[in-house]
Amino acid sequence: MHDRDIIPIQRLTGELAAQLVAAPVLAKLPATVPTVAYRAPAAMDDKRWRMHAIGGRSYRIAQPVTFTPYASAKPCSARCRFCSESLIEKAAAKPSSSLRPGSAYFDHLRAALRELEGLPISYSLSGLETTDDPEWMRQMLDALQQHAEASPVNDRVLYTNGSGLAHAAHGAALIERLAAFGLDWVELSRHHHREDINQSIMRFRPGVEVRQQERFVAMLQQLSGRMPVKLVCIVQAGGVATAGDVLDYLGWARGLGVEAVVFREFSQLDDSYRDNVTSRYIASTRIPMAGLLEQCLNPPEFAGQFGFEQVTEGYYFWNLIGRYRGMRVTFEASDYALMHRQHGSGNVYKLVFHANGNLCAGWNPGQHILFSSAREEALIG
Repeated sequence: MHDRDIIPIQRLTGELAAQLVAAPVLAKLPATVPTVAYRAPAAMDDKRWRMHAIGGRSYRIAQPVTFTPYASAKPCSARCRFCSESLIEKAAAKPSSSLRPGSAYFDHLRAALRELEGLPISYSLSGLETTDDPEWMRQMLDALQQHAEASPVNDRVLYTNGSGLAHAAHGAALIERLAAFGLDWVELSRHHHREDINQSIMRFRPGVEVRQQERFVAMLQQLSGRMPVKLVCIVQAGGVATAGDVLDYLGWARGLGVEAVVFREFSQLDDSYRDNVTSRYIASTRIPMAGLLEQCLNPPEFAGQFGFEQVTEGYYFWNLIGRYRGMRVTFEASDYALMHRQHGSGNVYKLVFHANGNLCAGWNPGQHILFSSAREEALIG
């Protein structure tokens, strides 16, 4: 089974559209969107909520729900200026990005997965950069595969900047390992189609090969030959910021044989985050997705070839999906204030296992639902 098999899709009427998070955007579109996919379950939809005991306590868990073993084995190979992992929550004693797994980490991970046996989950592999530490990644995949042999797993998705996959020494082996793991797709970040502008945004560290366009393209072609790939572009001032930029990016992607592209807006932040260089960068370079989408639908070279397919209502995001010259193109926006309200509701929408041994209903490594008494042993930094 896949997540799509349990997400209801309905014909989108004007009445339903007015109730969606994306309602203001839909109201300005020049054409109607045929369907809506409700990724977040309705409060009273008993078929899409599961009661499951974790650590001896029963939790009400959304279906589908994703599980992330937060990757933080080493500092990220990129230093993206907007990176959400560089945001600091006021209530967090220590950010997830600063925690490093220790010798007991995989024992704790397997113990957390045993607590989830019988609960359908999907694997969402993200955090810092999963592929930066090949040995950590292989052991993590082994633990997840062992769990999948004993318990239902729907989708398996990797979010990556591709650094480890483009590495001359071990990249090809990592791609084969991911193929053997059975990834459903990879979301591969590239925030501009020009190497120099992309580097000014992602700021790969010295010696990281994927910063070079030639290495990125070679890796992309090898990766897409083994599994589906979606290129992800975070829109921002100084990068992809206009309809012309979107068209140029899509032309570049299509020329590489890419079949799916995602354009994302910076997540809307609330006052739970401290003021720092990352939050200021996000505020100063944000490109609102609603305005960019409206701009894209003006030029006939895009509007005449873009067909609306579906809008998705998530628990803290919306996206609009369509087809353009054979490619699936997604425009997406999210709201962290809504995410925090949902995470604080008592219901579980997201499961994250952090390097300190805590299994959490969200991204804060201190808000645990399964507490590891040996968490100090799991920390080496």
